[in-house]
Amino acid sequence: MEMRKILNIFTVFVGATIVTVTSLWIGHQAYTWLPPQAAAESVLIDDLISFLVTLGAFIFLGVTSTLIYSLIFHRAEKGDLTDGPHIEGNVTLEVVWTAIPIMLVLWIAGYSYQVYEQMGIQGPMELVHLHNPVGMESAYAAPKDEPVNALAEPVENIDVLAKQWAWVFHYPERNVTSTELHLPSDRRVRLALKSADVLHGFYIPAFRLKQDIIPNHTIDFEFTPIRAGQYRLTDSQYSGTYFATMQANVVVESPEDYHQWLTHAATQKPSPAPNQAASEYAQAASQSVKTGWTTVAPAASPLVNYPGS
Repeated sequence: MEMRKILNIFTVFVGATIVTVTSLWIGHQAYTWLPPQAAAESVLIDDLISFLVTLGAFIFLGVTSTLIYSLIFHRAEKGDLTDGPHIEGNVTLEVVWTAIPIMLVLWIAGYSYQVYEQMGIQGPMELVHLHNPVGMESAYAAPKDEPVNALAEPVENIDVLAKQWAWVFHYPERNVTSTELHLPSDRRVRLALKSADVLHGFYIPAFRLKQDIIPNHTIDFEFTPIRAGQYRLTDSQYSGTYFATMQANVVVESPEDYHQWLTHAATQKPSPAPNQAASEYAQAASQSVKTGWTTVAPAASPLVNYPGS
């Protein structure tokens, strides 16, 4: 009997070790399920997702392993149709399995809110601030051997106008307008988000950033690109018939290339930018067969110095 007890304890210890190691491995694999980390904020989000995947894997594997162990080693013998032992309950066990989920929920909530504060993203209910509240930290890219400078001032200010159905970006530094968002890498960026008509959503998956844009309000939105490359900006909110066409390229480049692009774009004469929504609307209007559905006409193609590649 003593040997069986020792064997059970050893089995539980080995099983718990295997489940823990496997859960940590699965949580680490979660990083590969996501787009490249193109902004400092994406590191915070990926760490949070990895934590949640690790925790979920531990719970799933723990419960599944316990069920399998019980089925293999504690199943009734063949032909045994008797009832199991009558158990009134165990107060200690009930307290434990109630307290653990509560602690896990508080842990997840605390960690998630900490990430939310560090990112400094403002939701629709916080528009009265229009700026990050005092004391709210924001993620900031910095060399690994230097501490994170959470209060660094933005070095690039860009105006973003969302309208049905196009993105327009204005760079006050050189008075340049573009339908392609260019950003310097490893530099803090502040976007002034505005909507010309309805609710829109500024969403760049590679940055792990999403911000609602409210009509009649200007929302300051800060982040730090850290990986050069081309990414995609989409409208995360349904803004009408052609909202799926409301996309734009996001180009992250070195500060030198960024300022070179600004200089080149400033020399270009403003011209109408291609507008997929307007093209599709015109094509639908020219068809002889009418659907009977009324559609909001897209806004006029914006005049920009750089229409994008």
